[in-house]
Amino acid sequence: MRFLTLQLFIFFSLASTAQCVTFKLTSKRDTINCTDKNGLKQGRWKVEMPPLRGERGYEEEGVFINGKKEGIWRKFNLMGDLLAVENYKWGLKDGMCRYYTIAGLEREEGWRAVNPAKQFDTIEVQDVIDPNKNEVVIVKTSGNALKHGRWRFFYPMTGELIKTEHWFLDQIVEPGKEPGNPEKGGKKADSTSVKKDTSSVKTKPKEVLDFEKKNSGKKKVQVRDGRTGG
Repeated sequence: MRFLTLQLFIFFSLASTAQCVTFKLTSKRDTINCTDKNGLKQGRWKVEMPPLRGERGYEEEGVFINGKKEGIWRKFNLMGDLLAVENYKWGLKDGMCRYYTIAGLEREEGWRAVNPAKQFDTIEVQDVIDPNKNEVVIVKTSGNALKHGRWRFFYPMTGELIKTEHWFLDQIVEPGKEPGNPEKGGKKADSTSVKKDTSSVKTKPKEVLDFEKKNSGKKKVQVRDGRTGG
């Protein structure tokens, strides 16, 4: 059984390596830094950046899928101290990202990735104030991640909170007027509660506008849009 297990391990290791045109092996014989036949980075990578033009060097590690960062990536200085823990989707920041100094946590950032392969993307976003509330928003892609959620800034030495910001699809939310908080003068968290921006708010695609123009004189047909209530 032990011999069979070893054979299977060797088989899967060779199968994984066979897909790589270039790669490296760790001290544990794990395959990293794989580049496929199309020149795209795949799988686990460890990236080393030496000091350059006054900028300090660093190392980062995580996973590439078709040349784009995916999932959790960690960054360290050349002494091995943690600098950042970032989350990625489609090569863009997505979710909570944390940044550190040698003294401790410096800031937290909330991000929302939008699929760069689409001109428009329909995404379900979480209310920045009430995590139990979600809504579907049509967003025009710009190739960048959108600031979305809570941002917090700290004194690394003491951990004391300096400032908190709330962002909704790249628009900062004014204190006391948070989406979903009518008691404080805010409106329900939707695209109309944020200053409109062609790159980050609910926008009708050209196909929708053409359809509405074509059928403007016809009898309207009720369409279910997922909303409930009166």
